[in-house]
Amino acid sequence: MAHSKRGGQAVSTARWLTPTSGYLQGYTHTLNPYVGCSFGCSYCYVRRMPIGLFRSEPWGSWVDRKKADPATLRRELARANGKGPVTIFFSSATDPYQPLEATAGVTRSLLEALADEPPAFTLLQTRSPLVTRDIDVLLRLQGRLRVSLTVETDREDVRKVLTPYAPPLAARWKALKELREAGIDTQAAVSPVLPYSPDFARMLADAAPRVVVDDYFGGDGSGGRRSEALGMRSLYDKNGWISWYDPSVAERLSIELRELMPEKAIGISAAGFSPPSVDTD
Repeated sequence: MAHSKRGGQAVSTARWLTPTSGYLQGYTHTLNPYVGCSFGCSYCYVRRMPIGLFRSEPWGSWVDRKKADPATLRRELARANGKGPVTIFFSSATDPYQPLEATAGVTRSLLEALADEPPAFTLLQTRSPLVTRDIDVLLRLQGRLRVSLTVETDREDVRKVLTPYAPPLAARWKALKELREAGIDTQAAVSPVLPYSPDFARMLADAAPRVVVDDYFGGDGSGGRRSEALGMRSLYDKNGWISWYDPSVAERLSIELRELMPEKAIGISAAGFSPPSVDTD
């Protein structure tokens, strides 16, 4: 089926920063520059949230950019910073580097605002190599920012089935290398862990100083129920991967990583995405 994209519509937003609740640990706010997501990953928990359920178009076929002056974010940050340490998850319900970002530049303008009025910590979560475009701005936030780049598997055949509209894996490995060489704090997010090859743990250990391992059972915010509702078990069964649909898979990868990396360099599920001040050793 063709995956048609409708995007670029500007939607008004009264504020950029949203107070956090639920799954995210250690963050005071989330920051989402877009509504919707054109990557349309099959397992995305946002599909089961109101924004995904009550829109007429299929999830993954549309994305809208939020409309507000970045100066608004600077003012919000100044107020929030005055009340205590601000920690931001950027972003929780969309990828901040939508293909649209290449021309819209919403995420870049928000990063510039963050650099002008820096919070205590920002986690920039993406699966797109477009993040390397903004290395110059990211360096302005050095010591206060970590780029978390999703690499769920090293098998392109698996990616093409489960996340066919997401960036190719080779481009993501290359982006991790470029970010690290630029001196930017990075981590690889295996979120969720998908079927992988025997070389995956070694590739992760070589590519990033830190790795977070998550799965459908700990990471979808409802103990795996959202993933079940999305039909992930049957999709795995259909492709001959049913043995991979089990909590033991994430534990196995964690054990493989511990043979190659320090224990403190491996994060697990929600706690693994926490700001450095609340990382678990």
